[in-house]
Amino acid sequence: MLPALAAVTAGCAATAVLVLSGTGASAQVAPVGLGTAANFSVLAGSTVTNTGPSFLGQSLGVHPGNTTPGFPPGLVAGEVHRGNAVALQAKNDLTTAYNDAAGRTPFTNLPSELGGATLIPGVYRIAAAQLTGTLTLDTQGEPGATFIFQIDSTLITASNSSVVFINGASPCNVYWQVGSSATIGTGTRFVGNILAQTSITMNTGATLRGRALARTGAVTLDTNTITAPVCLPPTGTPTATPTGSPTGQPTGTPTGTPTASPTGQPTGTPTGTPTGTPTATPTGTPTGTPTATPTGQPTGTPTSSPTGQPTGAPTGAPTPTRTELPVTGASGGGAVPVLTALGSVAVATGAALLLLYRRRTFES
Repeated sequence: MLPALAAVTAGCAATAVLVLSGTGASAQVAPVGLGTAANFSVLAGSTVTNTGPSFLGQSLGVHPGNTTPGFPPGLVAGEVHRGNAVALQAKNDLTTAYNDAAGRTPFTNLPSELGGATLIPGVYRIAAAQLTGTLTLDTQGEPGATFIFQIDSTLITASNSSVVFINGASPCNVYWQVGSSATIGTGTRFVGNILAQTSITMNTGATLRGRALARTGAVTLDTNTITAPVCLPPTGTPTATPTGSPTGQPTGTPTGTPTASPTGQPTGTPTGTPTGTPTATPTGTPTGTPTATPTGQPTGTPTSSPTGQPTGAPTGAPTPTRTELPVTGASGGGAVPVLTALGSVAVATGAALLLLYRRRTFES
């Protein structure tokens, strides 16, 4: 009867916790700032040891220790910092993040066993955490949802356990603040940033989407893969940024510049130049020159030459010759002077008439 009563009591407690956690998570929880520690897959105080072909997606650091045996064969995609200023700064930022996570309120108390539970975003307090099976984290449609687990002592996962997400979660904002040490079991698929006070051990084949950050002790690896978590921005951030920037910038610039420049330039230049030049040049030159030249030259020359030359020569020469024929000269010698005088008068009159005709013709 006692085991049955214990099981019923645990079930009721878990149900009560989930109900309470929904209430506690109604207010959005802010992420924990890691500072420069966010650049490291593994950060330790004393040493980092590795066995097998482990892979670290970010940097490896240790301070105040300065040894990292097992690299290689372990591979580091980032940089390796042993006991230098970069590692020291990262350790200081880790201390700040650890204290921030440990002091978050309000929080919801959880039982030690996390396997089989489904949690929504919030801050949870656990005395000593254990994970057997699967822990489900429901972000309720908010990719940037934050989960903070405050663990007083140890975090231990059984072999082949896992942490999974539903409804669009991001492993970037999951934090495990561990008061002493964390042990990730063989083949476990774990998620989140482990901020341990002392040490972290990852058994064979365990994987971590996040970071293994130990303040004072060692980090021990054995054929593990640690990759940087993908950080999705909160739903509220993209809405604010695109709305303000695209609306203000495109509206102001295109409206002012294109209207002023095209209107002034094309109107002034094309109108003035074509109107003045073509009108003055064609009108003056063609009208004066063609009218004066054809009228004076053809009229004077043809009229004077044909009229004067043929009329004078035939009229003067034939008349004296016919008058002086010797046919009538023998019987009337006194008529010759009279006829000669008449002939002279006729010639003079004809010459005068011809001269008058030419003058009138020329004046007309």
